[in-house]
Amino acid sequence: MAGHSKWKNIQKRKNAQDAKRGKIFMKLAKEIYVAAKQGGADPEANSALRLVIEKAKGANMPNENIDRALKKAAGSQDDSSYEEITYEGYGPSGVAVMVECLTDNKNRTATNVRTAFNKNGGSLGESGCVAFLFERKGYIAIDRTERQIEEDELMLDVIEAGGEELRTEDEYFEVLSAPEHFEKVKAALEADYPVDSAEVTMIPKTYADADDEAVEKLEKLIDSLEDDDDVQAVYTNYQ
Repeated sequence: MAGHSKWKNIQKRKNAQDAKRGKIFMKLAKEIYVAAKQGGADPEANSALRLVIEKAKGANMPNENIDRALKKAAGSQDDSSYEEITYEGYGPSGVAVMVECLTDNKNRTATNVRTAFNKNGGSLGESGCVAFLFERKGYIAIDRTERQIEEDELMLDVIEAGGEELRTEDEYFEVLSAPEHFEKVKAALEADYPVDSAEVTMIPKTYADADDEAVEKLEKLIDSLEDDDDVQAVYTNYQ
């Protein structure tokens, strides 16, 4: 029975992981569809679409899923209209939270986001209440564990490529750039360094602390928001 029980537990975890992966792919397909509808289905001529496709490939989204979303956008005659909405609020201990959504039903999305905040020790705020605590940046993480990298040399390469800042963490070098320079910086660094991840994202200007109880509630809030089909990304300034 022990072996059978172990197999069931493994299968349960695998099913949960598959479901999470499927939800991620669905959200990425929506992003691809919207980017292609707004700027055309040619990634070479549509930088927003090009970035989303790179993001999808980084998440190991199958090429057939990407192609399906592009074909749907190119040939779609339906009236589907997605709107980009950002909600702002506070999590436990006053941690700033930003929620980026793509939705075809604002009332549904607003209700779901508000409910997630209320059930997990947070509160939804007015537009602009925490946005000033973040800035949109190109973010590139370079793996320090894969090989020896000279920080001074990397700094020079970052500056030459057009990057703005280099941060040193235990396992990664983190490179920040202006969003409009992200692709150029990424291409330059990928040629010589082991880039682990790269995206245009929201970076906190300042960070907030929270005790263990608040962190547990914050994680539940983030999980609840990310589980919503309309939510594309959740950002916090929790340190």
